[in-house]
Amino acid sequence: MGHREDLLEGAKRCLLEKGFVRTTARDIVKVSGTNLASIGYHYGSKDALLVQAYVSLIEGLGDSFDPGWGAGDVSAPAGSLERFQEVWASIIRSLPESRAVWMLSLEIIVNGERLQEVRKLLAEAQEQGRSGIVPMFNGVPEDELDKETVDTEGRFYQTLLNGLMVQWLFDPDSATTAERLTEGLRRVIGGVGEG
Repeated sequence: MGHREDLLEGAKRCLLEKGFVRTTARDIVKVSGTNLASIGYHYGSKDALLVQAYVSLIEGLGDSFDPGWGAGDVSAPAGSLERFQEVWASIIRSLPESRAVWMLSLEIIVNGERLQEVRKLLAEAQEQGRSGIVPMFNGVPEDELDKETVDTEGRFYQTLLNGLMVQWLFDPDSATTAERLTEGLRRVIGGVGEG
């Protein structure tokens, strides 16, 4: 690996071990075996590097969410409530292994006011997250999604994911299950237009 990749891997390790606020440029350099100047040369700043490392960690989570439709493991048709439940069950199964990343996400949310530049960079990355989650539910490849779908369905799924993350981090035993989430959606859909 070159310095750029070494820095990214080192930053990911530091984020998982120390979190965003406590990670210093010197920590990253020590773990990656590089030098301070290489951070500026390759990423512009420590914060930009940490944002890229965080985005890389989140992208890795997205891979663990995949219920396996590429492998033929998904039995429910795209867009169905059954598919909705299968995907959320897969996401929930991945939560214990990804706790450190979710704790990091919560740290960033809580400290957002103190991390203005980081917050700005991550806000730009959120659209990628929205477009990345939609295909699991509707089966449309990410590069074929229209902006309206990403902006509506993507925001819906992202909001559910963030709420589920907070519930799970707070108390996994009482957090919403895929079955409860699906039944809740079924009831909301059934109640639309009433009264």
